[in-house]
Amino acid sequence: MTQDMIEKFVEKPERQNVPVNIHFKERSTVSGIFIQGMDYDELKNKNFWRIVNNTHAEAWGKTKDMNLARIYNGASFTRLTEN
Repeated sequence: MTQDMIEKFVEKPERQNVPVNIHFKERSTVSGIFIQGMDYDELKNKNFWRIVNNTHAEAWGKTKDMNLARIYNGASFTRLTEN
């Protein structure tokens, strides 16, 4: 997916800090939350996205620990759907 397509989906107010399903070309679907940290704009311009998996969502909500997130390449996304 392109950076613009992902940005339009993720930056809607009703999707802020809400888990979404990320479908990939060559791996299984991941459910997680897109994180808009200090480097969000820099990563977004390169079509990279920081995502916290649903298994770590509770810990993320309490600590906001960036080590719980992984960075994914948006070019490997096939589609985004609501969780």
